[in-house]
Amino acid sequence: MNQFFRYGGVALLLLLAVNAGLWPWLSPSARTGVLVAALVAFPIQMLAFFLLVRFWEDRKRFLLVWVGGTVVRMGVILIAALVLTQVEGLPPAPTLLGLAGFFFGLLLLEPLFLRP
Repeated sequence: MNQFFRYGGVALLLLLAVNAGLWPWLSPSARTGVLVAALVAFPIQMLAFFLLVRFWEDRKRFLLVWVGGTVVRMGVILIAALVLTQVEGLPPAPTLLGLAGFFFGLLLLEPLFLRP
């Protein structure tokens, strides 16, 4: 469980650093979109990582959880794309690129914290 909290802390710091780094170059609406993307990606990623840690010992379930987490992430991006076409407040491009980028970046962090 310790690796879950370490991963969560590093993931949160990464999201904050990326948002801070992009802040000067984004318009106010794009800032909101990237911030919303981070707020959506973080809990989904944390749930997926928690399940990976939980089923680390059971290889069959671990693989099922890993594939399921990937499908859920893709589904969230699809749902976000459908919602963003109907909502006027958030710009679709920065929000979707932020969401996909955050999922990808946080996914690359997982192996560093998945240890037996």
